Amino acid sequence: MAIFVDEATRLVVQGITGRDGSFHTLQMMEYGTAVVAGVTPGKGGQTFEGLEGVGVPIFNSMDEAVAETGANASAVYVPPAFAAGAVEEAADAGVSLVVAITEGVPVQDMARAHAFARDRGARVLGPNCPGVISPGKAKVGIIPGNIVTPGPVGVISRSGTLTYEAVIHLTNAGIGQTTCVGIGGDPLIGTNFVDALEAFADDADTEAIVMIGEIGGTDEQEAAQWVSDHLEIPVVGFIAGQTAPPGRRMGHAGAIISGASGTAEEKMKAFEDNGISVAKRPADIAGLIQGVLSA
Repeated sequence: MAIFVDEATRLVVQGITGRDGSFHTLQMMEYGTAVVAGVTPGKGGQTFEGLEGVGVPIFNSMDEAVAETGANASAVYVPPAFAAGAVEEAADAGVSLVVAITEGVPVQDMARAHAFARDRGARVLGPNCPGVISPGKAKVGIIPGNIVTPGPVGVISRSGTLTYEAVIHLTNAGIGQTTCVGIGGDPLIGTNFVDALEAFADDADTEAIVMIGEIGGTDEQEAAQWVSDHLEIPVVGFIAGQTAPPGRRMGHAGAIISGASGTAEEKMKAFEDNGISVAKRPADIAGLIQGVLSA
């Protein structure tokens, strides 16, 4: 099994004719994802040339794309000024999953888009996220398909590059993954740690979880408490930004220490207090996972 995406995923790429959209559409198709449509306003009726001559029809709107193809998921590769509108359009068209890859989206725009999507029953990943991949089944986003392998471990991360690093350590250690989820590093995201943990808790094939957080906010502390209260399978955690100075944003828009609640030390303590094994370095994650799987 897997969470969020699998063999039944039928994907629309919003911004399929742009540089990033076209490049990653080919990558997703090569991995085996069923990319059934693209959307670029003004280019409806054209065809995106996919792999081995497989054409993907382009539509002017999400309504048209979903109605014609039965798509149930969307990937957003459009400029920041239009990304929130693209999320709203996808949710309004009836897809159940919207993966917003775009970074630099104004927070106020995304606040509106998240509320709009929730009202229509659509899950949003991101923005500013690498997406999601269920090894051997489907990928939506930019996570490299060559670093994953099927197995029993779920991965949730705020950081794209740390997702890749953790996953490749797992794969090199012979530990496969059910699904790898990049939730994004912005202050306001659509799917948080607890949301992903709940989904993994309902997945019979997930036997352990890796949770990668970073400085800023309190999402990791809340997730740690949820793990303690509700989750029966083991969790291994890592917190990035352990040497970050207070008050300085480190990489992601949400990665800034304000007071004591956002520090790496406070988050690591919350993990430990709630029974989550804490890796000091990303390279230690695979060893800790091996330990909890064999316990």
